[in-house]
Amino acid sequence: MSKAINGITVAHFFDTYGAKLRLELVTGREGMHRLIREPAINRPALALTGFFKYLANKRIQVLGAAEMSFLRTLSDETQQTVLNGMADRHIPCIVLTRNYNLPRLMLDVARRRRLPILRTPMITRIFLNTATLCVDNEFAPSATEQGTTVDVKGVGVMIRGDSGVGKSECALALVERGHSLIADDVTVIKVLDERELIGSSREITRGYMECRGIGIINIAEMFGIKSVRMEKRIDMVVSLRTWTATAEEERTGLEESYYEILGIKVPHIELYVRPGRDIARLVEVAAMVQALKRMGHDPAKDFNNRLIAHMARHPVGGKKSLRVTAPPFPREEPDRDPVI
Repeated sequence: MSKAINGITVAHFFDTYGAKLRLELVTGREGMHRLIREPAINRPALALTGFFKYLANKRIQVLGAAEMSFLRTLSDETQQTVLNGMADRHIPCIVLTRNYNLPRLMLDVARRRRLPILRTPMITRIFLNTATLCVDNEFAPSATEQGTTVDVKGVGVMIRGDSGVGKSECALALVERGHSLIADDVTVIKVLDERELIGSSREITRGYMECRGIGIINIAEMFGIKSVRMEKRIDMVVSLRTWTATAEEERTGLEESYYEILGIKVPHIELYVRPGRDIARLVEVAAMVQALKRMGHDPAKDFNNRLIAHMARHPVGGKKSLRVTAPPFPREEPDRDPVI
């Protein structure tokens, strides 16, 4: 199930990222319900000259050193016209960087138009970079997947499978071996930069796991705080299947398959569950193999190339074919009487 965000309120942005961005509400508390409808930050350059045709009015507006210096060169009447023009286009809010004091005319317009104005001591470049990441995170396409996600030696692995197949038990065994739990049973996934899948858990279930026959357990209390992570990039998907006599399992690893989430394909393998198989160990090895592939080393392809090179050096039926011959038996000498 996926969903898209049409907008977030200024209040949500302030409450969620205010501490990180060191934001202070100067005025306009009545307008905090205004919507930020685009995942970007805007510096209203031409708008300050009175040209509003291309004003990105759905975005947070940031005034830094350049903008504030330019505003000071304008007459009071022109300043008021510019600020009213921006407010007429229903901008969500204005952020002043470098802790600039709010000009009197801007304060009057903001109070009259109920326009939120925030202030931060951060320099403009740093604020733009950090705030853009924050807003992108809010607008990122998201989905929920029925699966347990674990960080295995830096590789994010989402374990899927039918109910009762052993996803949580496998994840618990991995946590016991020193790996970290991201989410149990349900994973919330977001797309960042249109190329990475970030998995996390719902806040209410973070750090908890359901074990059939035992109940709910607190992973952080049992195995330490390092056994739980807030979020992790999903690098591969492992599907657990119930083994049957007709099941066809991958033997060489040469054929690659993928699992698609929100339009992004992730490496995918299937493991069949049956008595005697250490599934957690297999998942751990699969994660390490995936890490090797990301570094440019594919064990299956390396072995295949090695085998092909060997066959080229020793062609079947050729002069260099491998031929095993038995050594000749030693010739038996007849028994002789000793010479006296």
